[in-house]
Formats: sequence, structure tokens, C-alpha cells
Amino acid sequence: MLRLADFLDSINLRLAMVIRWFALLMLLIQFGIVLGRYVFGINSIAVQESVLYLHASLFMLAAGYTLLVDKHVRVDIFYAAASPTTKRRIDIIGHLILLLPAMCALAWWSWPSVRNSWKILEGPMAVGGIEAVFLLKTLIPAFCLLVSIQSVAILLRLLAGKGVQ
Repeated sequence: MLRLADFLDSINLRLAMVIRWFALLMLLIQFGIVLGRYVFGINSIAVQESVLYLHASLFMLAAGYTLLVDKHVRVDIFYAAASPTTKRRIDIIGHLILLLPAMCALAWWSWPSVRNSWKILEGPMAVGGIEAVFLLKTLIPAFCLLVSIQSVAILLRLLAGKGVQ
């Protein structure tokens, strides 16, 4: 069970090693946009949209990693003062009753929009923009899959007694 959890962790870990560079790329592109616009008087809608695409990709694809390293938002009303056993129970219930069903529901309800977007290869949001809105919408099921993978990995560890200390 722990080997499977390690394998599932590695998916988000490896993806995060690539995705983290999106932040630097966004910074450089945004700097280029500002420089181009205010120094050289040139502008490109597609280049501006690339920052949006990178930003969306960074946050949607790194969400599983954020869960892996336990840096996600946690409502800490009862959890902070709870014993390790209670924390373990809260985590198991949270993953089984809240997180995994929410990811399934989000994937289920977003899929028709993603499918239709791919069917027509949905074009740019603005004239002159990136002709790949279908890729942007694909981030939604990818997000659901990556968070679900990480949730299962955490659940496996919790059920094996290797979770909260």
C-alpha cells in the first residue's frame, strides 16, 4: 500500500518539478510585455494571453503537489488542538466524504464543456489571442485527476497508519 502511495506521490512531485518553471516564465513574459508596450510601443494579445495560460496551468496542475506537501488551505477550528488519532480520522473523513466526491463532481460537471471545446477546437478568447481555449479548459479535469491521485495517496498512508503525527 505504501509503495502505491509513493508512486502516486511521484506523479505530482515530478509534475511540480516542471510546473514550477512556469512562474519564472510568467515573470519574464510579463516583463517583456511591459517593456514592449511602454518602451517599444508594440503589443500582442497572444503574448498577454500566454501569461493567463501559464498562470492557470501553474495553479491547476500544481494543486496536487500543494496537497502532497500539506500547504493547502485547512479550516483549523478543531484540527489544531486534536490528538493524532482524531486528526487521522478527520483527514480520512475529509478525503472520503468531501475532497474525492468534490473532485468527481467537478470533473463530471465540467466534462461536457471540455468535450465540446475539444470537438470544435475552441479558439481564442479575444481576436488575435491563443487559439487553444480547449487546452485551457482541459486543465479542469487534469486538476481533478491530480488532486484525486494525491488524495488517494494520502488516504493509503492514513489507512496504513502512516499519516498524521
